[in-house]
Amino acid sequence: MSVLRFTHEHEWLRAETDGTVTVGITVFAQEALGDVVFVQLPTPGGHAADAEVAVLESVKAASSINMPLDGEIVEVNQALEANPELVNEDPLGNGWFFRFKPADAAQLDGLLDQDAYDQLIAAQA
Repeated sequence: MSVLRFTHEHEWLRAETDGTVTVGITVFAQEALGDVVFVQLPTPGGHAADAEVAVLESVKAASSINMPLDGEIVEVNQALEANPELVNEDPLGNGWFFRFKPADAAQLDGLLDQDAYDQLIAAQA
């Protein structure tokens, strides 16, 4: 099983065997948003860390997805355009947003691990 890393903005990251990193939102974020009704996917290419790259709209609010690290987006989850509810149904699986090649893969180690993320959400509950 792949190890997940997390951001303080409730995004998850999974390093893939081909050197890319898959990004999605956590169950905590999905539950806070409610039913997702629209996803604006990012544009492939280079993006700086913290740049807004995608937008989600739910019945409760709009939210942005920021680039977690410097890198190049190489793939987007086209299935979300027709089926944004995948984010609700499977946020840690089929509801992923994009894959990118990080400029420095070692930066993944600086993100939150599962224990640190669990502490973050416990503090926000």
